[in-house]
Amino acid sequence: MKAGPSQEEIRRHNLGTLLRHVHIGGSMSRAVLAERMGLNRSTILGLVSELGSAGLVREELPRETGRAGRPSLVVRPESDRVYVLAFDVGVDRLAVARIGLGGVFLDHREIPVLPGSRDAGKVAEVLAGSALDMVGTAPHGTYCVGVAAAVRGMVRRPDGLVRAAPYLGWEDEEFGEDLMRRLGLGLPVSVGNEASLGALAEHLRGAGTGCQDLVYLHGDIGIGGGVITGGQLLGGDSGYGGEIGHMVVNPRNGRPCGCGARGCLEAEAGERALLEAAQRDPSATGREAVRAVVEAADRGDITARAALHDVGDWLGIGVANLVNVLNPRTVIFGGTLREVFLGSAAQIRSRINRLALRASRESLRLRVGELGDDAVLIGAAELAFSEILVGPLETLARAGA
Repeated sequence: MKAGPSQEEIRRHNLGTLLRHVHIGGSMSRAVLAERMGLNRSTILGLVSELGSAGLVREELPRETGRAGRPSLVVRPESDRVYVLAFDVGVDRLAVARIGLGGVFLDHREIPVLPGSRDAGKVAEVLAGSALDMVGTAPHGTYCVGVAAAVRGMVRRPDGLVRAAPYLGWEDEEFGEDLMRRLGLGLPVSVGNEASLGALAEHLRGAGTGCQDLVYLHGDIGIGGGVITGGQLLGGDSGYGGEIGHMVVNPRNGRPCGCGARGCLEAEAGERALLEAAQRDPSATGREAVRAVVEAADRGDITARAALHDVGDWLGIGVANLVNVLNPRTVIFGGTLREVFLGSAAQIRSRINRLALRASRESLRLRVGELGDDAVLIGAAELAFSEILVGPLETLARAGA
């Protein structure tokens, strides 16, 4: 007979669960925590006291109550004391953030990527330099407990090897290992796909909050995707799950894709397809170029409107396929696809209504991301927080607190 978990294992689990509740859900009373965790109030008191003594949470009066009488204390995360470093490696920009418990941005910097400076080693050097400057200016008595980076490419699980990042020109890059050496903090660097981490962020803190089954589509120079099913991020056998941008939607007459195939969703509905259809300067790529097309369409530009119609058509076909296969409750459009969706929603919905199974689309919701350009960084931060939310005291001890 297999022995059940020990009291120490149960305690460790409960400490992590309670910390996760206030990290994701924000300030809440002990009574609410007891209800959500299914524990009695005396046990919750003990857990809060232990996390409070470690400097991970504190109890305080709520800022606003709207009720008469003495309000109950609420438990909130110590955002200023414990933080992670999060990196977003884009094609035209790098972003670095120091993010505290509770998802609070403590420091945030963006660095443009110049042509010819996308080499993985150079990117790691620039990111490490910026991050170490942040760490150096952080107040005394604060601790970094995790580091994670989001990359636009295929990332192998569990070692974080970047197998392919075509738009960055990377192949089989040990980017996490390189970044860890340059940081010299003694912390491993977790690496994830940018769209998968965007999906995680929107699921926990954005348009997908409370939704257990969703698909997130992220527009950048290409199209990435992340899938949450049963509340968990879908990774697949080696971590490559969610490459929605390379779902073939136009095999017969499709445009060539950077992956080597033709007619991928990314090729038909990505940034380059939109700009080409809108007859824009092909060298003027990036977020602002996409937004300029959407704004021109809003002003009545016929060519821009036609381009959005075409891209919306292909996006609708792609989403209809995803609805039939995955039956998500919500589909979220993030990155530059947020603007594209707002400009072509009618065409996307029309395709879905024609091609998706009625039973699967009856309760479908189409949403735009709520976290804006920070979604990927927030997702990377959540990846970096993973360890402390499993073993809070052990992780804090390893950080030297």
